Amino acid sequence: MSSEPAKPPRAASTILLLRDSAAGEIEIFMMVRHYEIDFNSGALVFPGGSVDKGDQEIIADPALYSGGEGLDAATLSFRIAAIRETFEESGILLARPRGSKALVDAAKASEIEAAHRADLCDSKITFLKVLTDNGMVLALDELVPYAHWITPEGMPKRFDTWFFLAAAPPEQAGAHDGKESTDSIWVSPREALEGGDNGRFKLPFPTTRNLIRLGKQRSVHAALEESRGKTVVTVMPVMTRLNGGRQLRIPLEAGYDGDVFEVGAAG
Repeated sequence: MSSEPAKPPRAASTILLLRDSAAGEIEIFMMVRHYEIDFNSGALVFPGGSVDKGDQEIIADPALYSGGEGLDAATLSFRIAAIRETFEESGILLARPRGSKALVDAAKASEIEAAHRADLCDSKITFLKVLTDNGMVLALDELVPYAHWITPEGMPKRFDTWFFLAAAPPEQAGAHDGKESTDSIWVSPREALEGGDNGRFKLPFPTTRNLIRLGKQRSVHAALEESRGKTVVTVMPVMTRLNGGRQLRIPLEAGYDGDVFEVGAAG
């Protein structure tokens, strides 16, 4: 047995980008992870990824973001990473032109995406430079903390992930990058969950629980208001084996309609 201490989970962020559909349901921007990616391959997920060093560099210049008042460096890094990763993975930019109260319009966002997204994904340019060259200020105030999940101990890859809600900027439709993700879709929680049941989609456990919870809200406004200012309970599932099956136990107070969930046969 190895005596090496367990590695701490990697800090990561994800955004549930929301819009109201004509059918009267919330829709969420989701992507299918590439089948050769070593974490959640082939899964339907929300855009997001790890916090990186460049996110810390942006923190040093408060002129590059709004809505960071009173937040510590760790909290800021999660929010900045959430917006950067969402831009890298979807092309959707939650930012404002410097001096403006309105989010960047779709035409300008598309121009920035076409000029910089590929280079940003390939680490040929920093997000800091993208923002400064285009006079953009990150709209951290558009993010509403929704959930906080930590991968269980003993897993080969562990993440400490914050989930945020945000209304999608008007007319920014989003598109997958073709590398880390191979498809993208605006989908209602109901449709995504049905796809998980019938085999159309592969849904990770945290994604399923968040879709069920979000599906109770009838509009983007209702979802944002219900979560705004609400205490977020950290979830780190604990695996148990009982009667030939596997169960995941999570805190009841996290708001996922239960604390024990069946997740299949024991291996």
